[in-house]
Formats: sequence, C-alpha cells, structure tokens
Amino acid sequence: MSTKKHDSSSDTLPLPLYLANGVFFTIFFSAVYYLLIRWREKIRNSAPLHVLTLSEIGAIVAFLVSFIYLLGFFGISFVQSLIIPRATHDILDEFEEIDQLMCKDDSRTASSPSDCQVASPKPKSKLDKIDVADQLPALPFPSEVDEEIIKSVVEGKIPSYSLESKLGDTLRAAAIRRDALQRISGKSLEGLPLAGFDYDTILGQCCEMPVGYVQIPVGIAGPLLLDGREFSVPMATTEGCLVASTNRGCKAIYVSGGASSVVYRDAMTRAPVVRFGTAKRAAELKFFLEDPLNFETLSLVFNSSSRFARLQGIKCAIAGKNLYIRFSCSTGDAMGMNMVSKGVQNVMDFLHKEFTDMDVIGISGNYCSDKKPSAVNWIEGRGKSVVCEAIIEEHVVKKILKTDVASLVELNMLKNLTGSAMAGALGGFNAHASNIVSAIYIATGQDPAQNIESSHCITMMEAVNDGKDLHVSVTMPSIEVGTVGGGTQLASQSACLNLLGVKGASKEAPGSNSRQLASIVAGAVLAGELSLMSAIAAGQLVKSHMKYNRSNKDVAKASS
Repeated sequence: MSTKKHDSSSDTLPLPLYLANGVFFTIFFSAVYYLLIRWREKIRNSAPLHVLTLSEIGAIVAFLVSFIYLLGFFGISFVQSLIIPRATHDILDEFEEIDQLMCKDDSRTASSPSDCQVASPKPKSKLDKIDVADQLPALPFPSEVDEEIIKSVVEGKIPSYSLESKLGDTLRAAAIRRDALQRISGKSLEGLPLAGFDYDTILGQCCEMPVGYVQIPVGIAGPLLLDGREFSVPMATTEGCLVASTNRGCKAIYVSGGASSVVYRDAMTRAPVVRFGTAKRAAELKFFLEDPLNFETLSLVFNSSSRFARLQGIKCAIAGKNLYIRFSCSTGDAMGMNMVSKGVQNVMDFLHKEFTDMDVIGISGNYCSDKKPSAVNWIEGRGKSVVCEAIIEEHVVKKILKTDVASLVELNMLKNLTGSAMAGALGGFNAHASNIVSAIYIATGQDPAQNIESSHCITMMEAVNDGKDLHVSVTMPSIEVGTVGGGTQLASQSACLNLLGVKGASKEAPGSNSRQLASIVAGAVLAGELSLMSAIAAGQLVKSHMKYNRSNKDVAKASS
C-alpha cells in the first residue's frame, strides 16, 4: 500500500515528472491554438462550428486529456493547500493529512541527508516526562511526523491497531507502536529486535500489533533414518541438552538400521454444539447424522467448501437436549482448522432446512477438541495418527546409549506406564514427547498451542530376539501439522520445511507432505524418548543437564 499521494497523476507514466508535465503542457496549448485557428476560419467562411473534422475531434480529445492531467496535478494540490492546514495539530487529527506531509523519498531508508528535511525535535510534552524515557531507544527512523504520531498514539487519539492500514508501511508502524508502548509503560524494549523482519508477511494473518520479534535458536538433530530416508530435523528451543539428546537417539536408530512409521489415520475435526426444545429432537438429529444412508448427501454438502476437504465421518454425543456433532475430514497438506470449519458451516446451513427448530449455539463445542487435553483425541485421534518403531541392537544400547535392554524395559514400565497411570495421565504415557513436538512445531511454523494434544503419546519398550535387542515404539494419535498456511509461509519456517523436503503442498499426492511431516515428528519423538530414557537408566540425567543446560557466562556482558 503506497502513501505517496502527491504526484499520483504521473505515477503511471514511464517518464520523469518534469518531462511528463512538459509533454502535457505542450499538448494542451497546441490543441487550444489549433482549435482557435480552425474556428476562426469557420467563422470567416460562415461554416457551422458543430460540424467537426477528424483532426478537430483529435484536437478536442487531446485538449480534454491534457486538461484533466493538469487539473489533477496542479488543481487538487492548490485546493488542498487552501482547505487543509499544515499545522501540527491537524496532522494528528487525520492520517490523510499526515500522508500529504510525507516526502516522496523516504528519509527512513536513506544513509545520507535527503530532500526530506527533518525538523528539530520539539520540546517534550508532559506525556514524555517519564524517568526512563530519555534512556529508551529512539525510533530507528525518526522524523517530526513520526514523533507527532507517537504522541497521538500515547494520548489515545490514534488506535495502535490501525497504524499498518493508515501508514501503509508495516515496519514503520511497528516502530511507532513500539516507541509509544515504551512511553506508556515506562519500560524499555531494548534487546527485542525490530529491524530484520518482513512484517508484511504477517499482516492480517499471523500476528497483530507487532513491536518486534523473538529470536529462538534452531538446532539440527540427525540424520534421522526413517522409512529408508534421511532427515535433518530442525528444532527451535532454548532448552540445553534437548537437541543433543535427540541427536544421540537419532544416531542409535541410524546405526541399528533406521525406524519405520505408519500414518494410520488422517482426519481433522470440528464439533459444533446445537440445541433443541427437547432431548427427543436432539436424538432424532443424531440418528439422522449417523445413518449411513444420509452420509453421501452430507459429504457432498461438506466437500463443496474446498477442493481438498473430504468428509470421513460424523460422531455425535448428547447432553440432554444439546447435541455435539464431531465432524472428521481430510484436509490435504493444510493443518485444516479453517477448512473443516467451512465445511461444517455448510452442513449446518443444510441441516437447518430440515431441522428448523435447531439452534446452533457455537461452531465449536469443545468436543473437537482443540488445544485442550481430552480423552476423545486420545481415543479417536485428531489430525494425523502415527505409530513409529525401531529395533535397537544390543551393542548399540550399550555403546551409544550407555545402558542395557533390561534396564530400559523396566524403567519404561515403571515410569512411562505405571507412573503415568498413578498420576492419572491423559495421553501422557511417555518421557518427554512434548519437548520434541514443541521444538519442531516452532521451527516449522506450526501452531505451538496444539502441542497439547499433539504430544499425546504412549512409549512402549520390550526385549526381542531372545532378550538381546530392544523394540521401542511411540504411538501418537493426534499430531496436528500442515505444510501450507499459517506460519509455514514465513521465511524462517519455510526454510526449515524445505530442509525436510516437505515445503508447501504436494502436487503429485495432496496431503503427502503433511503426512510426511507427521511421521518425522513421530520419528524424532522416538529418538528423544530413547535417549532420555537411556540417560535416566544410566543415571546421567542430572549430570548432562548440569553440563549443557546451565551457564556460568555473564549473559549481559556477553551480549554487550
């Protein structure tokens, strides 16, 4: 969005401004002169003026075109200079007037003084009299106009959320909002990066009212040998030892011949809640929805919302006269929340024609269930359901994992199974699946909040091959991932997806990229579980965390 409203008449011309003005001045006066000469001759010869030749028509057209251009270029600016004062207080009242004061060459990106001269700073107002204000970092692109906008945001005259749409510059909007926030709060945001991020990529889709971005280091674990392919797994984390531990698990899996995985279910869910006058009517809708004879019709209605959404099933639950309807559908390479919601809305509109007394209370009734621990996700699954396994040879367990098979099997039973049961765990029959899931989710642009149900995992270990080798597996019924949409399109996250070979949508087999990503998540969890359990069995957990997860460095000095 451009804010350079002046000179807009010539913006579409491939000529410098002075040449464009000269051309139209020449056309204007030439056309006027030609028409005056022609009309004088007609008057002398008593010829009718309204009878026009082709050349006269062309001259009139040229006159009109040049007149419109000159009027648009000079006339509007003249009228605005009379109507719109250039005083500072008027700048604050309307963003349109602010835009007219903006220089064509943005002084914020110039390394040397430009044609846009910035006025000397005005004396501070009462709003600026905060003890820490003088110590706060100034706007990276200071100007008199920016200073006035900041003051207006502080005073509440300009809504902070409207800066992007009004200024047409996302970085400038973030800088102004950041400075205003520091003045309002009296707290410095020094250390929070501002420059170096493309704020256009998040506008209207990923984050509102940004004031900077947080840096999270990305480490690489691997190679993870999974289903005959090698993957370098990106993990964004601030927890020391996590990447190193997962990397050790990957090594143990690799030298043992690799792991294998199966995506045994792929269905995102959404569950609206509807209410009737009686429980009987709610039951009637339940019977209608779960009748196989009606599924084809409902599928056609649902699938019409998207090229990729395909209804797979409907499961209902009654609570009195309230009915919870859990729709399950495949969503291609997208995580699919918006896609399934659109399909559900289509079905609700369709059902309302038959069940006119149905009252839709909410498009989501928490029977889905999204971003909350729930038994329905643990049992029925949500997103991608994956099982991943590997056989770790005895010598690998001893040499790389520094323990033995019997110790691992016993620990897994008492910790991951019995211990979790004693705690009343819901889907938490594992050592630390959430650690790996969160790190990969942040690195690849997934929704970190969906780590809650995506980390549902049961880790199994048993001795095989006459007790010599270890069979280890993770079963994860609710991995919610996508390779298109949301944060996956941002540059850093897109790069991590590209590293895994699953960036974007698969053209050959829609949905295969997101399923592959789900398998990689499960494979990395398998590696992480194997390594952490081995560290605990060998008594190395505390020692390794003291070594990798603590620092004696003075971070303040190191960063200065």
